[in-house]
Amino acid sequence: MELIAKVSRGSRMDQIYISKNRNGFGIGSYVLLKPLEAQKPEDKPYFYNVKEIEPVKLELANDIFKIIDMEIENYDNVIITGSILEKGFNFNDIDILLITNSKLDENRLRQKIEDATKIKIHLIILNNISLIKGLSTDPLYHMMLGRCIAKKRLVFNIKHEISYKILDLHLLKSRTLIDNFDVLSGSEKYYLTRNIIAISLFLMHKKVKPEAVDKEMVKLFNIKNASIIKKNMIDKKSFLQRYKAIYNETFESIMEKINNGSKQE
Repeated sequence: MELIAKVSRGSRMDQIYISKNRNGFGIGSYVLLKPLEAQKPEDKPYFYNVKEIEPVKLELANDIFKIIDMEIENYDNVIITGSILEKGFNFNDIDILLITNSKLDENRLRQKIEDATKIKIHLIILNNISLIKGLSTDPLYHMMLGRCIAKKRLVFNIKHEISYKILDLHLLKSRTLIDNFDVLSGSEKYYLTRNIIAISLFLMHKKVKPEAVDKEMVKLFNIKNASIIKKNMIDKKSFLQRYKAIYNETFESIMEKINNGSKQE
Protein backbone atom coordinates (compact mmCIF):
# COMPACT_ATOMS: atom_id res chain seq x y z
CA MET A 1 0.00 0.00 0.00
CA GLU A 2 1.22 3.51 -0.84
CA LEU A 3 -0.08 6.70 0.70
CA ILE A 4 0.29 10.16 -0.78
CA ALA A 5 0.08 13.12 1.56
CA LYS A 6 1.13 16.75 1.67
CA VAL A 7 3.64 18.24 4.08
CA SER A 8 1.90 20.82 6.29
CA ARG A 9 3.53 23.59 8.29
CA GLY A 10 3.29 23.04 12.09
CA SER A 11 4.04 25.35 15.01
CA ARG A 12 7.17 23.45 16.08
CA MET A 13 7.56 20.70 13.49
CA ASP A 14 6.19 20.27 9.99
CA GLN A 15 3.84 17.30 9.76
CA ILE A 16 2.09 14.91 7.40
CA TYR A 17 -1.49 13.77 8.00
CA ILE A 18 -2.47 10.33 6.75
CA SER A 19 -5.79 8.51 6.76
CA LYS A 20 -6.61 6.04 9.58
CA ASN A 21 -7.66 3.60 6.87
CA ARG A 22 -4.11 2.40 6.15
CA ASN A 23 -3.65 -1.39 6.18
CA GLY A 24 -0.03 -2.25 6.86
CA PHE A 25 0.84 1.12 8.43
CA GLY A 26 0.13 0.56 12.10
CA ILE A 27 0.98 2.97 14.89
CA GLY A 28 4.67 2.69 15.70
CA SER A 29 5.61 1.42 12.23
CA TYR A 30 8.68 2.86 10.57
CA VAL A 31 8.04 4.43 7.16
CA LEU A 32 10.17 6.02 4.47
CA LEU A 33 9.38 9.53 3.31
CA LYS A 34 10.49 10.75 -0.11
CA PRO A 35 9.29 13.45 -2.48
CA LEU A 36 6.76 12.40 -5.11
CA GLU A 37 8.13 13.03 -8.58
CA ALA A 38 5.80 15.20 -10.58
CA GLN A 39 4.66 13.58 -13.81
CA LYS A 40 6.19 15.31 -16.76
CA PRO A 41 3.49 16.71 -19.03
CA GLU A 42 3.39 15.00 -22.43
CA ASP A 43 4.96 17.11 -25.16
CA LYS A 44 2.55 18.00 -27.92
CA PRO A 45 3.84 17.56 -31.49
CA TYR A 46 4.17 20.46 -33.92
CA PHE A 47 1.90 20.56 -36.96
CA TYR A 48 3.06 22.14 -40.23
CA ASN A 49 0.37 22.76 -42.86
CA VAL A 50 -1.75 19.99 -41.32
CA LYS A 51 -5.11 21.70 -40.93
CA GLU A 52 -6.91 18.65 -39.60
CA ILE A 53 -6.06 15.04 -38.93
CA GLU A 54 -8.10 12.00 -38.01
CA PRO A 55 -7.71 10.93 -34.33
CA VAL A 56 -6.43 7.46 -35.29
CA LYS A 57 -3.59 9.03 -37.32
CA LEU A 58 -2.65 11.32 -34.44
CA GLU A 59 -2.61 8.29 -32.15
CA LEU A 60 -0.29 6.50 -34.60
CA ALA A 61 2.04 9.52 -34.64
CA ASN A 62 2.18 9.66 -30.85
CA ASP A 63 2.86 5.90 -30.67
CA ILE A 64 5.76 6.31 -33.09
CA PHE A 65 7.22 9.18 -31.05
CA LYS A 66 6.98 7.08 -27.85
CA ILE A 67 8.69 4.06 -29.44
CA ILE A 68 11.58 6.20 -30.73
CA ASP A 69 11.88 7.87 -27.30
CA MET A 70 12.28 4.42 -25.72
CA GLU A 71 14.64 3.04 -28.36
CA ILE A 72 16.88 6.03 -29.17
CA GLU A 73 18.71 7.89 -26.43
CA ASN A 74 19.82 10.92 -28.44
CA TYR A 75 18.14 12.39 -31.50
CA ASP A 76 17.41 15.85 -32.82
CA ASN A 77 13.91 15.33 -34.20
CA VAL A 78 11.34 12.89 -35.55
CA ILE A 79 9.22 14.00 -38.50
CA ILE A 80 6.20 12.18 -39.91
CA THR A 81 5.29 13.12 -43.45
CA GLY A 82 3.81 11.73 -46.67
CA SER A 83 0.39 10.47 -47.68
CA ILE A 84 -0.70 9.61 -44.13
CA LEU A 85 -1.28 13.34 -43.59
CA GLU A 86 -3.66 13.62 -46.52
CA LYS A 87 -7.37 13.42 -45.86
CA GLY A 88 -8.77 9.90 -45.72
CA PHE A 89 -7.13 6.53 -45.33
CA ASN A 90 -5.60 5.96 -48.77
CA PHE A 91 -2.06 5.48 -47.48
CA ASN A 92 -0.06 2.26 -47.62
CA ASP A 93 2.87 3.24 -45.44
CA ILE A 94 4.15 5.89 -43.04
CA ASP A 95 7.13 8.08 -43.96
CA ILE A 96 9.36 8.88 -40.98
CA LEU A 97 12.43 11.11 -40.93
CA LEU A 98 14.67 10.48 -37.91
CA ILE A 99 17.23 13.24 -37.46
CA THR A 100 20.16 11.97 -35.40
CA ASN A 101 23.94 11.66 -35.28
CA SER A 102 23.76 8.41 -33.32
CA LYS A 103 24.49 5.03 -34.85
CA LEU A 104 21.54 2.68 -34.53
CA ASP A 105 20.07 -0.56 -35.82
CA GLU A 106 17.74 0.76 -38.52
CA ASN A 107 16.12 -2.61 -39.24
CA ARG A 108 15.40 -3.25 -35.57
CA LEU A 109 13.82 0.17 -35.09
CA ARG A 110 11.70 -0.19 -38.23
CA GLN A 111 10.51 -3.61 -37.11
CA LYS A 112 9.62 -2.28 -33.65
CA ILE A 113 7.45 0.46 -35.17
CA GLU A 114 5.84 -1.87 -37.71
CA ASP A 115 5.01 -4.42 -35.00
CA ALA A 116 3.34 -1.71 -32.93
CA THR A 117 1.46 0.08 -35.72
CA LYS A 118 0.81 -2.89 -38.06
CA ILE A 119 1.68 -0.56 -40.96
CA LYS A 120 4.67 -0.61 -43.31
CA ILE A 121 7.26 2.01 -42.36
CA HIS A 122 9.49 4.01 -44.71
CA LEU A 123 12.28 5.16 -42.39
CA ILE A 124 14.84 7.75 -43.45
CA ILE A 125 17.72 8.41 -41.05
CA LEU A 126 19.97 11.41 -41.53
CA ASN A 127 21.78 14.05 -39.51
CA ASN A 128 21.03 17.77 -39.34
CA ILE A 129 23.80 18.67 -41.80
CA SER A 130 22.38 16.30 -44.43
CA LEU A 131 18.86 17.59 -43.83
CA ILE A 132 19.88 21.22 -44.26
CA LYS A 133 21.90 20.33 -47.36
CA GLY A 134 18.88 18.54 -48.79
CA LEU A 135 16.60 21.49 -48.09
CA SER A 136 19.10 23.78 -49.81
CA THR A 137 19.36 21.79 -53.03
CA ASP A 138 16.46 19.34 -53.33
CA PRO A 139 12.75 20.24 -53.88
CA LEU A 140 11.67 16.81 -52.63
CA TYR A 141 12.91 17.72 -49.14
CA HIS A 142 10.69 20.80 -49.28
CA MET A 143 7.75 18.63 -50.27
CA MET A 144 8.39 16.26 -47.36
CA LEU A 145 8.62 19.02 -44.77
CA GLY A 146 5.99 21.19 -46.42
CA ARG A 147 3.31 19.13 -44.68
CA CYS A 148 4.43 17.20 -41.61
CA ILE A 149 4.11 16.46 -37.91
CA ALA A 150 7.33 16.98 -35.92
CA LYS A 151 8.21 15.87 -32.41
CA LYS A 152 10.17 19.11 -31.91
CA ARG A 153 9.92 22.54 -33.47
CA LEU A 154 11.47 22.91 -36.93
CA VAL A 155 13.92 25.81 -37.15
CA PHE A 156 16.12 26.08 -40.24
CA ASN A 157 18.28 28.76 -41.79
CA ILE A 158 18.34 27.60 -45.40
CA LYS A 159 20.43 29.06 -48.19
CA HIS A 160 18.82 28.23 -51.53
CA GLU A 161 21.28 26.46 -53.84
CA ILE A 162 20.40 24.86 -57.16
CA SER A 163 22.21 21.65 -58.11
CA TYR A 164 21.12 20.99 -61.68
CA LYS A 165 22.46 17.46 -61.65
CA ILE A 166 20.22 16.56 -58.72
CA LEU A 167 17.22 18.15 -60.44
CA ASP A 168 18.01 16.31 -63.66
CA LEU A 169 17.95 12.98 -61.82
CA HIS A 170 14.61 13.80 -60.21
CA LEU A 171 13.17 14.93 -63.53
CA LEU A 172 14.09 11.61 -65.08
CA LYS A 173 11.60 9.91 -62.74
CA SER A 174 8.76 11.91 -64.24
CA ARG A 175 9.62 10.61 -67.71
CA THR A 176 7.95 7.39 -66.54
CA LEU A 177 4.51 8.96 -66.96
CA ILE A 178 5.10 9.74 -70.63
CA ASP A 179 6.28 6.22 -71.44
CA ASN A 180 3.81 4.30 -69.24
CA PHE A 181 0.65 6.42 -69.08
CA ASP A 182 -1.77 3.54 -69.67
CA VAL A 183 -0.39 1.24 -66.98
CA LEU A 184 0.05 3.81 -64.20
CA SER A 185 -2.59 4.33 -61.54
CA GLY A 186 -4.11 7.74 -60.84
CA SER A 187 -2.05 8.08 -57.67
CA GLU A 188 1.17 7.31 -59.56
CA LYS A 189 0.31 9.90 -62.23
CA TYR A 190 -0.42 12.44 -59.52
CA TYR A 191 2.90 11.95 -57.71
CA LEU A 192 4.94 12.02 -60.95
CA THR A 193 3.14 15.21 -62.01
CA ARG A 194 3.70 16.73 -58.60
CA ASN A 195 7.38 15.85 -58.87
CA ILE A 196 7.88 17.72 -62.14
CA ILE A 197 6.00 20.79 -60.91
CA ALA A 198 8.01 20.85 -57.66
CA ILE A 199 11.21 20.89 -59.73
CA SER A 200 9.85 23.69 -61.92
CA LEU A 201 8.90 25.84 -58.90
CA PHE A 202 12.28 25.20 -57.29
CA LEU A 203 14.07 26.38 -60.43
CA MET A 204 12.06 29.62 -60.25
CA HIS A 205 13.01 30.06 -56.56
CA LYS A 206 9.35 29.79 -55.55
CA LYS A 207 7.97 28.07 -52.47
CA VAL A 208 7.79 24.31 -52.87
CA LYS A 209 5.02 23.02 -50.61
CA PRO A 210 2.26 20.48 -51.28
CA GLU A 211 -0.48 23.12 -51.40
CA ALA A 212 1.54 25.42 -53.69
CA VAL A 213 2.37 22.52 -56.02
CA ASP A 214 -1.27 21.41 -56.20
CA LYS A 215 -2.33 24.98 -56.95
CA GLU A 216 0.21 25.21 -59.78
CA MET A 217 -0.96 21.82 -61.07
CA VAL A 218 -4.54 23.08 -61.31
CA LYS A 219 -3.36 26.18 -63.15
CA LEU A 220 -1.05 24.44 -65.64
CA PHE A 221 -3.44 21.63 -66.57
CA ASN A 222 -6.60 23.74 -66.39
CA ILE A 223 -8.41 21.32 -64.08
CA LYS A 224 -10.84 21.86 -61.22
CA ASN A 225 -8.58 20.34 -58.55
CA ALA A 226 -5.49 18.16 -58.28
CA SER A 227 -7.45 15.13 -57.07
CA ILE A 228 -8.83 14.73 -60.61
CA ILE A 229 -5.40 13.40 -61.61
CA LYS A 230 -5.23 11.16 -58.56
CA LYS A 231 -8.66 9.72 -59.43
CA ASN A 232 -7.47 9.08 -63.00
CA MET A 233 -10.25 11.27 -64.43
CA ILE A 234 -8.11 13.01 -67.06
CA ASP A 235 -8.16 13.07 -70.85
CA LYS A 236 -5.05 11.24 -72.04
CA LYS A 237 -4.42 13.28 -75.19
CA SER A 238 -4.73 16.78 -73.73
CA PHE A 239 -3.02 15.84 -70.46
CA LEU A 240 0.00 14.23 -72.12
CA GLN A 241 0.34 17.13 -74.55
CA ARG A 242 0.60 19.61 -71.68
CA TYR A 243 2.72 17.29 -69.56
CA LYS A 244 5.28 16.79 -72.35
CA ALA A 245 5.50 20.55 -72.85
CA ILE A 246 6.20 21.12 -69.13
CA TYR A 247 8.71 18.26 -69.09
CA ASN A 248 10.58 19.59 -72.13
CA GLU A 249 10.64 23.16 -70.80
CA THR A 250 12.00 22.01 -67.46
CA PHE A 251 14.54 19.67 -69.06
CA GLU A 252 15.80 22.38 -71.41
CA SER A 253 16.16 24.83 -68.53
CA ILE A 254 18.25 22.34 -66.55
CA MET A 255 20.43 21.34 -69.50
CA GLU A 256 21.03 24.97 -70.44
CA LYS A 257 22.39 25.68 -66.96
CA ILE A 258 24.56 22.55 -67.02
CA ASN A 259 25.97 23.38 -70.47
CA ASN A 260 26.68 26.94 -69.37
CA GLY A 261 28.96 25.55 -66.68
CA SER A 262 26.79 26.34 -63.64
CA LYS A 263 28.38 25.35 -60.37
CA GLN A 264 27.64 21.71 -59.55
CA GLU A 265 27.80 19.83 -56.32
